[in-house]
Formats: sequence, structure tokens, C-alpha cells
Amino acid sequence: MTHSGAYVYDPDRPAGSLHLRAARVLEGNWTGTSTVPSHGLYPHQWSWDSAFIAIGLRHLSPLRAQTELETLLGAQWGDGRIPHIVFNPSVPLDAYFPSPDFWRSSTAGRAAGAPRTVQTSGIVQPPVHALAAWLVHQADPGLSRSRSFLSRMYPRLAAWHRYLLHRRDLGGGGLASVVHPWEQGMDNSPCWDAPLSRVTPAAPRSFRRADLDHGSAEDRPTDLDYGRYVRLATDYRDGGYADGAGEFAVEDPAFNALLIASEHALAAIAQELGAAGTARHARAERLTAALVERLWDPAEGMFFCRDVYGGDGRGGEAYGGDARDEGESGALGSERRSSESGAHGSERRSSESGAHGSERRSRSGALAPAQHSAESGAHASEQRSRAGALIPERSVAGLLPLILPALPRDIAATLVRTAGGPHFGLGGVARLAPSYDLTGHAFDPHRYWRGPAWFNTNWLLERGLRLHGEHGRAEELRAALLETADTSGFAEYVDPYTGEACGALGFSWTAALTLDLLHEPARADQADRPDRADRADRADQSTHVVSHPGHRAFDKAQGTPPHTSHASHTPHTPHSSFETGAKGGDRG
Repeated sequence: MTHSGAYVYDPDRPAGSLHLRAARVLEGNWTGTSTVPSHGLYPHQWSWDSAFIAIGLRHLSPLRAQTELETLLGAQWGDGRIPHIVFNPSVPLDAYFPSPDFWRSSTAGRAAGAPRTVQTSGIVQPPVHALAAWLVHQADPGLSRSRSFLSRMYPRLAAWHRYLLHRRDLGGGGLASVVHPWEQGMDNSPCWDAPLSRVTPAAPRSFRRADLDHGSAEDRPTDLDYGRYVRLATDYRDGGYADGAGEFAVEDPAFNALLIASEHALAAIAQELGAAGTARHARAERLTAALVERLWDPAEGMFFCRDVYGGDGRGGEAYGGDARDEGESGALGSERRSSESGAHGSERRSSESGAHGSERRSRSGALAPAQHSAESGAHASEQRSRAGALIPERSVAGLLPLILPALPRDIAATLVRTAGGPHFGLGGVARLAPSYDLTGHAFDPHRYWRGPAWFNTNWLLERGLRLHGEHGRAEELRAALLETADTSGFAEYVDPYTGEACGALGFSWTAALTLDLLHEPARADQADRPDRADRADRADQSTHVVSHPGHRAFDKAQGTPPHTSHASHTPHTPHSSFETGAKGGDRG
């Protein structure tokens, strides 16, 4: 598809097909070096958006997908963090808030190694990037190798993971903490209400909300919450973006599950580059154990966020059952957690899993020099290591560890039951899994992350279901995602019951993940199930994998030099369950 709108790519597809309409969205949001989520509401490059976008772009142009990730990682800070926004200097400052003059990355972030040639935010987003890089490589290994794509990406991705595992282990239990709700990606989740209550909001006159120019106030965060977001970001900036000094630190199950999934992917990348990768697989399995140990609640059948500073005299409350409608049965206090599932003290963590001391990190190949560890957020763990308190709010984040190949089988089975139960209604009353508990006190089917369904979280759930052998449920969710993308105009998010469009239309990751789902029948786990009808055919009858000549036609239409790839003639051995779709539990 050229900039004039002429189709030169896969001309056998009907002009109105879902596939071509998704491609049109990505073409329209392409800036030349990256893809904006939407031109109106989000006119810059966002971190986890670009990772999901690259996963879809690989089916159109592996070269463009590589460029998407290269542009993002080109703005990486010296301490390893990948900023959540890379600002486009041609966009007016008042088009988005917080703008570059708020973050002041090149000055306030100087000690943390912020780049001087590009302006960014100072916070991060979920680490989907290594998984995206590995999938992009697989789309055209010949092109990837000829451009040394993985060899250039690997050290940057390794530094990114090192930053999260060292400087963000603020709870001392081995998991990464987010220091702002925007970092977890689910900005307005009720999970943040209690930790945010400790934060004094910024004065309303100190900022202007550009988001309300493009979305209904009823669907967006309240002014009070937004004032707290601004206060947290301001304090972080004024502290030189040093980790461990703020009032907000939460261990989130989705953020850490994506880190673990990307650690497995990084192991596969290491193997592709000639290294063993075993240390990274082992680290991913230790992190999976830490995730279960700190965030899993067997009585509730799902994972919960942990407020690292909760109930510790810093103004937080000990979370009890009255925070939710379920009363006593929903109590998730740290004392009960400690007695039921055990293993939250730093001594037991150190003796049983021992995964995250600086000595063990060095031996396991974390590639962190001694001074890095000494300068990192580890000081926060020493000074303020604590169990914290689980936050008694059911979020879709608590289901997303289903993407992990080493998740214990009984936990995976329980998550599947919880997803289909009354709180999320997947496969029942809900068309797509909501972002928050359908029965929760704060549920709103249209308000940002407080109930609407999002395509990226449901795409992750679909992968998780397939990974753990739930092929029927995965097929149903895939069909629902494609139908909803089709009828909603690739909406940013939708009503979980009706599929009604909310937020921005023509949203990039919705279009990109639609493309990935349309190509899903080629995945290995479906190759041995030829008898299963493709229920997504109602959305698009053409779901075959795009050929490499199709890639070249798309690249040529964008003025990109053609490449020569022999990938289709090269035998390829799967490196991980992300490629094979093998059932997890014992690493498949």
C-alpha cells in the first residue's frame, strides 16, 4: 500500500478485508521511523505500544518491524531503562501532556544517562521488547542476520533487563517494581487507588490535560488521580530519576510476567547468537518462582499486585476484606498470605531461591559490573526491604502470568478457571476479558482500565491459553478478538460486554495484533489440528501466512531497498515454547 493508497501488497485479498484495513491503520500511523498509537491522542512513540506494533508489522514488513524497535532502543538511557515515550520534536508541546519540557530528560536525567539528542520521558513501560525482537527475527531470519539485527539488539535488551532486575527490586524479593501507574501500562486501574492515596496531588492549575481534548472525561482518569500522577512524576524527575526514594512502589504480576517471558526470549536470542542461553532460562524460572511466592493467592485463584510500602507506617493502610465486596473471604493481608503460601521473608527468599543476590547475579550471567550493582536500587532493598501488602483488587494483570512456560500446571489450570468465572466472564458473559473485575466495586465498562477490554491483554491471554493446551478457549478468544477489531474500527479499547468502541479509533496495537491473529493458523500448535475449523473466518476468509515476496512488495512500496532472504529454504529448529506453542508447566 503506497502513501497514495494504492494496494501493491497481496493483491489477492479483497479491498475491504480485515487484513488490508489493519495494514491501512499501521500505514496511516507510520511516521517514517516509528508508529504512533494514534495521531490525535498519542502523537509520539510509546514503548510497549511499539513492541506490540512490531509483532504485527513483522507480517507486513520485517524490515519496518525491525526499524520500529531500533528507533525505540536508540533512545535508551545509559542506566539501561527504555523510556515509555520517545518524543517527536515536530509535534507541538501542547499536543500532549506531560510534554518534553515537563520531563526534562536531557537535564534531569543526566546522572542516569539520558540521551542528549532526543527527548524522552523518565519512566518506563512493561518489558515486552525482547519477546518482540525474537518474533520479528523469526519472521525473516535471513534479513535479520544480514542486518545483524539481533546482535545489535541483544546488549541493549540485556541492559534493560539488568536495570529492572537490579535497580527496581525495591521490595527485596526479586521482582521488579513500578514507581508510577503509567509504568505498568494499565494507567487508571483500581489497583493503584490505595497506593496513590498516600500521594498529595499536584495543584490543578499546574498542568493542563491534553487527553480531554480527544476523549470523554467520563472515560478518562479523574482530575484527582491525574494530579497524583503528575505529583509522582514531578518528584521522580526532581530526584534525578533515582529509584527507591518515592512514595509509590508496586510489584505487578503482568509487568513481571512480561519480564520473565522476555527473559525466555532473550535466552533464545542468545542461542541464535551462539551462546548457551541456559543461564537466562534458569533466571526466568527463578523469577517465575518468585512471582508465585510473592503475588499468587491460592484462595483467590489468581495473582495480585503487591504494594511494597503498604501497611508500613508510611501512611498506607493494611488492606483488608472491606476494600472489596467479598468481605472476609477476599482478605489478602500479608499475615494471611505469609501463613497460607509462606515464603515472603527475605531470609527464606535468600535461603530457598537465592536468585537475586549480587553474587548469584554475577554467576548467572546478568552481565552487571560490581559498581552497577552498588549504585543501583539495591540500596532501597537493604534499607526498606519488606513484605508489603497485597492489593485486594482483581485486575486482568493477575491472569497474564498464564503466558509463562514454567508456570506450575495447577496454577495455570486455576487461572483458566478464574478467567472463565464470574469476575472476568471470559467465554461467557464477557465478549473479551475486562481489565478489571466485573463484580468489583470500581467496575466501569467504559472508564480507562477500570473495566473496558483491551486488545493487548486479550492477545496475551490468547497466547497463554494456547501455550497451556487450552486450544478451544484460545480459538474462541481469537475469533472474538478479530470480530471485535472488525466491528469497532480497531478501537483502543471496548466495552467488555458489547464490544462497543471506546477511546481512539484506528489504534495501532489493535491493528497490529489483529494481523498477528490473522496469521495464527500457521503456528505449530495448530499444524497438527487440521480438523479444527477456523472460527475467525467470519472476520476474514484469508488467513494464510504472507509470503516473503509479499514482504518485499510492501517494502518496495515504501521506498525501502529489497533484500534477499533464504529463510524459507533454511531448516529452523524452534528455540522456545514461544515459537512451538508447546504446553508449559515443565517447560514443555
